[in-house]
Amino acid sequence: MAAIRRSGRDVQRGHPYDPAKQHGFIDSQKYGMHVFRNIPRAAPLVVVEAVWQYSHHLLQGLYSHEGPIVTIANWSGEWPGLVGMLNLNGSLTKAGIPYDTLWSVDFTDDFFLQGLNRWLTGEPVGHNVCHVHPLQNFKPPAEAENLARNVAGDLQRNKAILGVFDEGCMGMYNAIIPDELLHPIGVFKERLSQSALYAEMQRTPDHEAQSTRRWLDQKGMRFITGVNPETDLTESQILEQCKMYIAAMRIADDFGCDAIGIQYQQGLKDLAPASDLAEGLLNNVDRPPVCSRDNRELFAGRALPHFNEVDECAGLDALITNRIWTKLGYDPETTLHDVRYGENYKDEFVWVFEISGAAPPQHLIGGYAGAVSERQPSMYFRLGGGTVKGISKPGEIVWSRVFIEDGELKADLGRAGVRELPREETERRWRITTPQWPIMHAVTYGVSRDQMMARHKANHIQVAYAPNAAAANRALAVKAATFRNLGVDVSICGSDNGLVQ
Repeated sequence: MAAIRRSGRDVQRGHPYDPAKQHGFIDSQKYGMHVFRNIPRAAPLVVVEAVWQYSHHLLQGLYSHEGPIVTIANWSGEWPGLVGMLNLNGSLTKAGIPYDTLWSVDFTDDFFLQGLNRWLTGEPVGHNVCHVHPLQNFKPPAEAENLARNVAGDLQRNKAILGVFDEGCMGMYNAIIPDELLHPIGVFKERLSQSALYAEMQRTPDHEAQSTRRWLDQKGMRFITGVNPETDLTESQILEQCKMYIAAMRIADDFGCDAIGIQYQQGLKDLAPASDLAEGLLNNVDRPPVCSRDNRELFAGRALPHFNEVDECAGLDALITNRIWTKLGYDPETTLHDVRYGENYKDEFVWVFEISGAAPPQHLIGGYAGAVSERQPSMYFRLGGGTVKGISKPGEIVWSRVFIEDGELKADLGRAGVRELPREETERRWRITTPQWPIMHAVTYGVSRDQMMARHKANHIQVAYAPNAAAANRALAVKAATFRNLGVDVSICGSDNGLVQ
């Protein structure tokens, strides 16, 4: 507001601080509708994000707003407005609502002020997105094209099922793929209820959960436990999480699911501990064995891709990644991370990719022995539950995001390197973000901080490792060609991807 006033403009807050609630957030869809009734439809509108936000609290008003819209986020790990803004931007993009976007550490830098002044004078903010190149500008290798045809053809011929445990999570409108866009690819949804997952947890015997816990102990995974369930991770919470893992596997088998998504926070938080442990185990090839009710080992020697927060765009991505990486002989584990934060370290801009659930131990330094489970903050998870915390191993990755724009599926793909920073720097970054969660230090090749923010259409980013840079380039080429063969509009972002224009 101060920056706008310094530009000689008047600014009015669209809704008041609530002294009873002790905050000024738009905290429900109903309240959002009330707020927008009092905002002139033609007014220039600034949507300010300083924390995670639920897009459905705002979308109904933004749909009908006729004036120019700009989304603005702070740049902070502790107060992740940039995460909330990326989710909102992806939702606005899917909805076809025009908007501009800006971000800043303290709202006094030239980048922000120049962009703000352009918007205030009715001009587009404009961002440098020269890092984005249509796939048709490149010629993938013949081997990649052949493998892509095989993967795409198999998917469209034999079909696949995404198991969706209650659709729509935490306001992520951008994370829901309409059926009519998904079906031509050969992928269909099995819409499941989290009540069924909870019921299956209650039917799971204690001794099976204890066997899963012993398996993890033998692998060297550590659990930071205590005796107070209000604040500590307790043994009973861990066993409940193990039951969730077993129950999810059995339901996936019952319905023939090729990947599943659990709603995470806005799901079973009032009934059960967090889903993090279950999600991480599901995404790992090497995991505790689970048998069906007729004593068949389920998904033996395979990961069951899990898409955190029921992000169907990430689910489709993980399904295709799993099949390509398996055919290439690479470790097929995937992680859906938040684009949480980032800052310079020495001569590189190093992102903090961080997520609570769905991080497989295979992605961590030391694997299971490098993983530690800490209690989720009680503010979000009253009934506790542990995470799969660790530091992502250094190496070469392919990153991607499937999103919806102009009524069609699109995908951005790029390459990145995971850095191993000094332990004290990792600990500092954990302290200013969420120290209970797994962390990845990533350098996106040929994509700057501001380019990523300007282009990325979600708070989430999908990552998968390859054995080396050449292998990662090969995997990227196959994945890009597979998406194209499935009718997805593909863009290659950044550099160092091995593709020839």
